[in-house]
Amino acid sequence: MKNVVLRTNNLTKKYKDFVALNNINITINKGDIYGLIGKNGAGKTTLMKVITTLTKKTSGEFLLLGKTDDDLTLIKGRVGCLIENASFFPNLTAYDNLKYYAIQKGIVDVNQIDEVLNLVELSDEKHKKFKTFSLGMKQRLGIAYAILDNPDFIILDEPINGLDPIGISNLRDIFKRLNEEKNITILISSHILSELYMVANRFCFLEKGRVIKELTKSELDLECSKCLVIRTDDVKAACVVLERDLKTDNYKVISDNEIRLYDYLEHTDKVNKALIKKDINVMGLYETGITLEDYFKDLIKEVKCND
Repeated sequence: MKNVVLRTNNLTKKYKDFVALNNINITINKGDIYGLIGKNGAGKTTLMKVITTLTKKTSGEFLLLGKTDDDLTLIKGRVGCLIENASFFPNLTAYDNLKYYAIQKGIVDVNQIDEVLNLVELSDEKHKKFKTFSLGMKQRLGIAYAILDNPDFIILDEPINGLDPIGISNLRDIFKRLNEEKNITILISSHILSELYMVANRFCFLEKGRVIKELTKSELDLECSKCLVIRTDDVKAACVVLERDLKTDNYKVISDNEIRLYDYLEHTDKVNKALIKKDINVMGLYETGITLEDYFKDLIKEVKCND
């Protein structure tokens, strides 16, 4: 049985008439790097703020490290977070900024400061002032702050946002080290699926404050696997042919003129003949794979179509 770090049950947050979170149900297990994916305004930051009690929920509940959201006092030190931007003093060094927060947190062993700076690869810059730091260095210092008191679970809101490819690569390596060497479970949000794909083992897609999909990396790989794209001006009739004549329901309607078929990859001719036999206009029939970003866009399209 998996050890659950976080489980939410119909978690909802409203601001007057605006529903920021709408009955959110997610589960994060110990050891996960859990990727929270959504466009700006989808509800990612709001969810993180509710979980960390920076914002009060409207209804629902959540269980964090075995404690209900009404009884989190004893486990707050086991959760680190970096939501939006950490507040650092521009004229203090990286070391002195962390020392200030170590005192605030009641951390007596100052060796922890050097340990976390080493983990985020800032040991050589620890005596430099924060105001001289690049964006990537500031993000790494924020992560150092989040792990300062050796948490079991860290929550990171858009940590790769605005970074160049080298900065993103450096953070990916840090996330893997924290997860594998320090056994820290990580929740990371982003609007860039392709970047989180490199580190996360489970994913949750948010749109308009709702969970539209929660799946593992292997399940995501399967959904983005190779397929036949059928382009036609009569999608409904084509679906009937697929089900009645070709005996498959392993397809997905993408738009008014596109279907993606996950069967018959090596028998394109059979698909073509079956459609033409029923006088269906085949405007295109070809094999393709679905990119991660296209998969994300398709999920968003489905939500819009169902609204």
